[in-house]
Amino acid sequence: MAKTNPGRFFEAYRLGETIRHAVPRSVSGGERALYHTLYPARHALHSSDAFAQSCGFPVSPLDDLITFHTVFGKTVPDISLNAVANLGYAEGRWLTPLWPGDTITAESEVIGLKENSNGKTGVVWVRTRGLNQRGETLLEYVRWVMVRKADPDAPAPEPVIPDLARVVAPEKLVMPQGLDFTGYDFALAGEPHRLDDYEIGEIIDHVDGVTVEEAEHMMATRLWQNTAKVHFDATLRPDGRRLIYGGHVISMARALSFNGLANAQLIAGLNGGAHANPCFAGDTVTAWSEVLDKAETPAPGVGALRLRLVATKGGVPGRLRDDAGKYLPEVLLDLDHWALVPV
Repeated sequence: MAKTNPGRFFEAYRLGETIRHAVPRSVSGGERALYHTLYPARHALHSSDAFAQSCGFPVSPLDDLITFHTVFGKTVPDISLNAVANLGYAEGRWLTPLWPGDTITAESEVIGLKENSNGKTGVVWVRTRGLNQRGETLLEYVRWVMVRKADPDAPAPEPVIPDLARVVAPEKLVMPQGLDFTGYDFALAGEPHRLDDYEIGEIIDHVDGVTVEEAEHMMATRLWQNTAKVHFDATLRPDGRRLIYGGHVISMARALSFNGLANAQLIAGLNGGAHANPCFAGDTVTAWSEVLDKAETPAPGVGALRLRLVATKGGVPGRLRDDAGKYLPEVLLDLDHWALVPV
């Protein structure tokens, strides 16, 4: 009997099955320190206990993307170890803050299957939940991946494509317990901009750039216990290059967005996303955002901005696709999300 895990192939998935992912992960201030070392992250709510307490929290929660990466990393051995591509995200919501000392587990339900016409791959849709030690859901999201078949002759399943919301409705965003921006300190946060200072359709050039280094991206991917081989093994690609984990680009772009969106303190929803083109060591990541929508929330002093966050390796802010509707070659990431800001 084989003792090692080759990962799942497309024909192994069953509609409706729930996969419990190994291994539980307890987090602490160490993850925060490493996260802020690897990325230029400096949103005040995730940096200072005193600032967080002034916003109604007992202490500073860990960065929202620490939750995302840790949960995502748990799913890799069962969902995407044999993936050709991570195709998209939808219906993501952060439901409970992640506090130092929490333990994260993850589980995924298979909600869609469709074999591709080539008979060699298929698309798997999963709804993933990350939970804390009290059984509270920290995060939930849908993602879909293209996965290889081990046996091209294996019969195709009946195709089921889930009907997913294009946008998380603002009223479905969950406000963290106690969150209150009525006493918000704009000077300490770093910028004076409130919800109404942003206009729908506005493009924000985040100005700064960071060149991705080989060692840093592998360290970050290991931090999240993400075991996808293409991020580490240079022999897996014909060009001998390691593919940068897409989440590394997400965190880099989110951190760069501080310049112009310093008051977008918390990520509340993930509407959709695409890793438009691959990123490799030596690429310099820059970012821009487009304001897509604004909404009120029931939390005191708190509003929501719907933002398109775009990471690029060059190009012009505001330019995303060519005349044929395809992503421009310099676009790395197109991420549609909700962020919480003071009103």
